[in-house]
Amino acid sequence: MKGGDPNVVRIVLVTHPDADGARDLARAIVTERLAACVNIVPGLTSVYRWQGEIHQDAEVLLVIKTAEHRIGTLKHRIPELHPYEVPEVIVVPTEGGSRKYLDWVVAESASA
Repeated sequence: MKGGDPNVVRIVLVTHPDADGARDLARAIVTERLAACVNIVPGLTSVYRWQGEIHQDAEVLLVIKTAEHRIGTLKHRIPELHPYEVPEVIVVPTEGGSRKYLDWVVAESASA
């Protein structure tokens, strides 16, 4: 998605094993203008298969709002900041929404 439409907003979902680390990751990507806003949702339980075994762990969910053209850099940066060997990075398209809010996301996700 590198070089994507600078006027299109995407939602990126990332899970993290703890709230403090999630806050650090969120603060870093907002500071670096890779996202306009990150919501941190606590109380998540993830059940997943990893290396042949079923796991169940408490996690927090980061809901990241960013401009499409920042996705490539964001997908590169998250693994650098994340403790997991394979962090979840799921990009979700947006449909509609408040134009003023979407414009704000695009403006705040602009390259510095």
